[in-house]
Amino acid sequence: MEAKTPNPMKEYIPRLLTPPNESFFLLGPRGTGKSTWLAHAYPEARRIDLLLPEEERKYLAAPERLREIVRSPQSKTIILDEIQRVPGLLPVIHSLIEEGHPVQFIMTGSSARKLRREIGNLLGGRALLRLMPPFFAAELGRSFQLEKALKAGLIPMVWQSEDPWEKILNYVGVYLREEVIAEGLVRQAGDFARFLEISSFSHGQLLNVNDIAREAQVKRTTVDNYLQILEDLLISFRLPVFTRRAKRILVSHPKFYYFDTGVYRSLRPKGPMDQEAELESPALEGLLAQHLRSWVQAQREPHQFCFWRTKSGVEVDFVIYGPKGFWSIEIKRGRDVHPADLKGLKSFCEEYPEAKPLFLYLGKHRLVKDKILCMPLEEFLLQLRPDQFL
Repeated sequence: MEAKTPNPMKEYIPRLLTPPNESFFLLGPRGTGKSTWLAHAYPEARRIDLLLPEEERKYLAAPERLREIVRSPQSKTIILDEIQRVPGLLPVIHSLIEEGHPVQFIMTGSSARKLRREIGNLLGGRALLRLMPPFFAAELGRSFQLEKALKAGLIPMVWQSEDPWEKILNYVGVYLREEVIAEGLVRQAGDFARFLEISSFSHGQLLNVNDIAREAQVKRTTVDNYLQILEDLLISFRLPVFTRRAKRILVSHPKFYYFDTGVYRSLRPKGPMDQEAELESPALEGLLAQHLRSWVQAQREPHQFCFWRTKSGVEVDFVIYGPKGFWSIEIKRGRDVHPADLKGLKSFCEEYPEAKPLFLYLGKHRLVKDKILCMPLEEFLLQLRPDQFL
């Protein structure tokens, strides 16, 4: 059975993803363009779409049927879409890889919930992991619009739709219906929907599970479970505190982000008392966060992605530490650079003189103040690619 193919009317936007020659997992939230990219990168591959009920039933009943396809001389590359639907296929694939069959398996998934142990086994069996994020601004190039990205996000299926805002409003509903409720991951759909709305206030903020539980009127253990579901479905992440060689007393709570700014904006309640600044500042920080996280995930060598905040409230929004460099990054929505804006970066550099400080803002000029490089956010995003940072 042939898998779904991309809409031929849509322009294909090449992605900054370099595939390995070996078998690999390709994980990413719904709508990030996994199938579209694979259709262009592997046009001759045999495709098995496990979202199709007949395909799911076929391989649930007998996962070993995959061996019959592998024996076909035409099957040099086999793509299994949404492999988490039939996790029983993974031991078969592991066995085939270990037996040395000259077939490349590409396994896509939009949920890591059922794949954790199997991914570990297959990675040990030389299957690799790649992640498909929303668009990088650099992938869009001249068509990138900062204002549009801050409101609708950069999920490809949203960005390329005729009405991006309407599309992103429906996006979470699709997840809620197809991934959470249909899979029986939560008992009370109303509680989970209320949790999603309340957690949007934590986007870009320190995560306080007790506060969310109180506002959502559920137990703390329920919120812990809901947060894990969001992370398993790849639609949120937590940012830890950078504690390496710490000299000051730091906060202990992580920060919370939805994986895409548009998801945050669609969930965040709005009313007469909500000023645009209250919505835009977390959106701005989240847009940068998703780009930096995508850059970190694309690196072959591990890099830490963190933030830094002292108990007294001195903070740096993002810290990246790894083989390619050590950066401290602050972002503000202003169009000018004021001395107070650089306080956190200066404090961080006093403790970590090895770090390269970077200040991003909505102005139009690149400049240096107090030995800190200040760049327009849009300029930075457009040049950020997996193969380069600054």
